[in-house]
Amino acid sequence: MSYDSAKAAFADWGVDTEAAIERLKTVAISMHCWQGDDVVGFEAKSGSSGGGIQATGNHPGRARTPDELRADLEFAYAMIPGRHRLNLHAMYMDTNETPDRDEIEYRHFAPWVDWARSQGIGLDFNPTFFAHARADDNLTLSHPDAGIRDFWIEHGKRSRDIAARIGAELGSPCVNNIWVPDGYKDNPIDRMAARKRLEASLDAMLAQPHDPEHMLDAVESKLFGIGVEACTVGSHEFYMGYAIRKGTLLCLDMGHFHPTESIADKLSAVALSLPRLLLHVSRPMRWDSDHVILQNDDILAMAQELVGADLLDRTFIGLDFFDATISRTAAWVIGVRNMQKALLRALLMPWERLRAAEDRLDFTTRLTVTEEVRDLPFGAIWAEFCTRLETPTGLALIGELDAYQASVAARG
Repeated sequence: MSYDSAKAAFADWGVDTEAAIERLKTVAISMHCWQGDDVVGFEAKSGSSGGGIQATGNHPGRARTPDELRADLEFAYAMIPGRHRLNLHAMYMDTNETPDRDEIEYRHFAPWVDWARSQGIGLDFNPTFFAHARADDNLTLSHPDAGIRDFWIEHGKRSRDIAARIGAELGSPCVNNIWVPDGYKDNPIDRMAARKRLEASLDAMLAQPHDPEHMLDAVESKLFGIGVEACTVGSHEFYMGYAIRKGTLLCLDMGHFHPTESIADKLSAVALSLPRLLLHVSRPMRWDSDHVILQNDDILAMAQELVGADLLDRTFIGLDFFDATISRTAAWVIGVRNMQKALLRALLMPWERLRAAEDRLDFTTRLTVTEEVRDLPFGAIWAEFCTRLETPTGLALIGELDAYQASVAARG
C-alpha cells in the first residue's frame, strides 16, 4: 500500500500520520555500547562479572577495541532512522593508561566525546560497579568494609564528574545511571544495615551538585540476579523512595522486575512523584536475561503509556540487552528500530476516540477500537518514515546487515 493510501486510512480514524512521523523524529534513543562486545569492556579485568551480567554465545565479529566498537556503532546508526545517543559504561575507557576504577578521569573517555561530536550524537554514562575484584562479594556501596565502600564511592564521584564534563562538552545533558549488584545469595539477617550503608554511600557520592544542563543522576533497581537471589539491597522500593527524596531520576529496567509485572503500569504511577524518568528497555525471557526487544505486548504497552500519558518529554529511553548468539550490530539495529516502531504505533493510536469512550465508561467501544486499529496499514507509515530519513527497510536492510556482518566475521 502507498503512503498516501495509508495516510487516508488513518485519517478516517482521526489520526494525523504526518504529525506522528514528525514527533517520532524528535525521540532520541540511547543505544548501549555493551551489546557490541558482550559486556567485556576495555580495561584490565580483575574480577568476575557479578550481578548476573553475562552475554552468552560466540557469534563471530565481537568488537575488541574502541575503534572496532565505534566502527560497528557507526554502521548501526546508519541503519536506524533519526539521530540518537550512545550509552557508555565506565569500563569502556579509551586510553593507554591503566587506571583503577577510583582513578578514572575525563581524559580516559575524551576520544569517545570527540567521536560523538563528529557523529552529532549525545552520550550517556554509567559507573561500573561489577567485573572488579572489589565487587566479587556482590557487595559494593553496601559492603560492611568501609574501605571497599570508599573505593566505590570515589568511583561514583569520578563517574559523575566525567558525565558532567561530557554533557558540557557536547551541549546535551548526560544521564549518569547508577546501578549496583549488591545483594545476598541466601537470606540475610540484617537487610536494614545493608540498606542504610547503601543510602549513606549514595549520599556521599551525590553530595557534589552538578549543573542539570550538563548531567542528570539516575538510580536503578533490580529484583535479583545470579548470586543475589535472596536479597537485592537496591530494590525497587528502596530506589523509588530515594529518587523521590533526593530528586534523582528513577530508572525502570524492563528486565529488573518479576516477569508478570507491567512496567507500562508503573510509569504513570511513579511519574506523579518524579518529574523525569529513565527507561532501560529489555526483554526478559525468564529473569533479567536481556534479550533483543521485539514488538511484543510489553513493548507496545510501554510505548502506548509513554504517548498516552504524555510522558515522552519526561522520559529518557535507553536500551539494555546483550546477545552474543547473533550479529551484534544486527541486534542493535533490530532493537532500536523495534523501539521506534512501538512508539510510532502508539503515536498512530486514535487517542481522542479512545479517551472519550473510556470517560463515558463505554468499555466495549474502547476494546473494539483498540483491536480494529491493529489492522491499519502501519507498515506503510514506517516505510515512509525510513525513506524520509534515508534508511533501508525490508530486504534492503537485511542485505546491509548481512554484508556488514560478513565484513567483521574474521575478527574471531
